[in-house]
This record gives sequence, structure tokens and C-alpha cells, in this order.
Amino acid sequence: MTGEEAKKGKTFGLWCEPVVGSLAPAKKKEYRITNRLEEGKRPIYAVVFNFLDSRYFNVFVTVGGNRITVYQCLEGGVIAVLQSYVDEDKDEAFYTVGWTCSDDGSPYIVAGGSKGIIRIIDAGRESIYRSFIGHGNSINEVRTQTLKPSLVISASKDESLRLWNTQTGICILIFSGAGGHRNEILSVDFHPSDIYRICSCGMDNTVKIWSIKDFLTYVEKSFTWTDLPSKFPTKFVQRPVYTASVHVNYVDCTRWLGDFILSKSVDDEIMLWEPIVKEEITGTGAVDVLQKYPIPVCDIWFIKFSCDFHFNIATVGNREGKIYVWELQSCPPVLATKLSHPQSISPIRQTATSFDGSTILSCCEDGTIWRWDDVSNSST
Repeated sequence: MTGEEAKKGKTFGLWCEPVVGSLAPAKKKEYRITNRLEEGKRPIYAVVFNFLDSRYFNVFVTVGGNRITVYQCLEGGVIAVLQSYVDEDKDEAFYTVGWTCSDDGSPYIVAGGSKGIIRIIDAGRESIYRSFIGHGNSINEVRTQTLKPSLVISASKDESLRLWNTQTGICILIFSGAGGHRNEILSVDFHPSDIYRICSCGMDNTVKIWSIKDFLTYVEKSFTWTDLPSKFPTKFVQRPVYTASVHVNYVDCTRWLGDFILSKSVDDEIMLWEPIVKEEITGTGAVDVLQKYPIPVCDIWFIKFSCDFHFNIATVGNREGKIYVWELQSCPPVLATKLSHPQSISPIRQTATSFDGSTILSCCEDGTIWRWDDVSNSST
């Protein structure tokens, strides 16, 4: 590392140069296309498997236009439609969807989009359970706290995150203000084991880590609140504990990998890096970029990657309808395989990787859903 690069150590490559993965597929896995569905002509922006309940590991949900559709992956590549919901507002365009559940474990769907309203749907009763109104603009992502699935966080174009209690309908915290994002927030994620930590990223090119440790009493109070949700003393979290400019362009997807962070920008790559928080009060710290996973022709924003439950692989589509399957437990990074089909040429907005990584779904700008199944160990 040169002296000039060393000076930049506080924001980039702290310890050594990051290891860049080769785009030559190792062919460690072989996936075969087993189904293609066409929902309509409207873009499908999100597709997500249910990882919260082992009874529903093969169930997934998609959103496109004002429609939310629930499917089940069956043997032999079959995809069965289970439920479909059409929002009462025909001008609604959902951008994001996820899974949560009731007290007794009944599956709920959470979705948001252009209107800034979050819909909670009781999939068991096939009815709308709650609607959350609060964001001042469209919602780009919703995520569920898997350790406490009643907690859902939303990321918005209004430059804020909001933490909600789906049981009581309360907006507990709003992450916005002096140290907040300065443009659209495109992605957010709960830490997998530390219930206090959240990371977010967006069009201001930054990734931020937030802590709810000082606000736990409000989280707890939200579960026992009996008055109107609008009377709850919602708190503002104005400063993150950490801010990093790891990328030089829009950052449209971020996920925790243990205490490390995976983040994707429109610069054709996903980075794996370690946030080193030095001073929580000022939000300063360092970045150690460990690995880079190239994704060619992935230069438009709002393309999201996904991982299997155990984070063995990350799958991501690109602008030309191709899917890259990267091994996450390898150093240097290994491209397990690249998936392509002559008819898959539309931008892939999101992938969904099944619990064990044996099925990969992609949802596309042209309204199609594609299913790929692992046949690595198959004799056919």
C-alpha cells in the first residue's frame, strides 16, 4: 500500500487490499431452469421466501403493481398459486415485501411501495390486518427482526427509517435527522443476532449503522400499549453510531453477514467489509474491505441480492437477466455458477434464495418469475 493509500485507510482498505473474485465460474453447482411464470406486464420488484416458519420454507411472495401474490414451490419445478391480493388503490405500486407473523405464529405479509403505506396482511385469514401510515414518500424496503418478528423496519424515499410493532400498530422509532441519510434510503437490515443493531444504505452513497439500545424501553412499551397508536411517544433517533462511504455511487442493497456487512452498489459489485466503530457518539470509524464480488452489467439501481438461510451463497441478477451465484464462505471469492437463459433478458429486480439454497427465484422488469433448481447431485 502506498503512503497516499495509507492516508485513506480511515475510509478504505484499512489492513490490506480487498480480494476480488474471478468471474470464471467454478461450476461447483449446477442449476436447471424448471419454471417460468408471467404475472402480467408490470414489473415485479420483489420476491421473498418465508424463513420464519419451517412449515412454510417453500412458500414465497411477490409484488408487482398493486398486486401481492403468494406461491408455493412444489416438487418437479411446479409453482402453485396460493393467494392473491389486489390493493384497493389501483395506482399503488408495491416495491418491497416480506414476512412476519402473529403471536400464535400465523403468517403475515408486510408490503410497501409508491404510496408510502405499509400493508400487513393476515395470510391465514386472507384479509388486511393493519395499515401503517407515516412515511412521507414511497417505501423501498421492509425487513423483519427474525428474533422478534413483530418488529418490522421500513426504508423510505423520505430519507427516514421507521420501526413498527405489527401487533399493536405502533411506530416506535424514526431514524432521521442530523446524522441521517441525505437522500432516498434504498435498503435496511436487522443484525442476525444483536437485536440492537440495524444497517441502512441509500442514494447518498453511504452505509449507516444504527443502535436502538438507548430506546429499548420504548420498544418494550410498544408491546403493552393500550391507548391509541397515534398517542404513543414515538422517538427520533437522529444519529447513527457509524457512517461509511464504502461505495462511490448509490448503494441499493445491504445485509449483515455476522458482524460483517455485504453491500451492493450500482458499480457492478457487492463488497464484504468490516465496520470498525471507533466512536459511537460521533459515528466515526474505519472500513476494512475484505472481498469484492463482481456482477457485470449491474449498473442500474434497485437490483437486490439474496442469500440462503445459512449464508452459504449470495445470488444476484443483472440488467440482462443473468444470475450470479457467489459462495460466501470462500476466500478468495468463488463464483459457484452463472445462470442464463435465451429468453431471460429483462432486468432482474430481486432474487430469492431458498432456505437451503437448492432453489433460486428471480423476478423481472417484464413481469416474469423464473425458477432454477439445484441439480448438482442429480443423476438426470
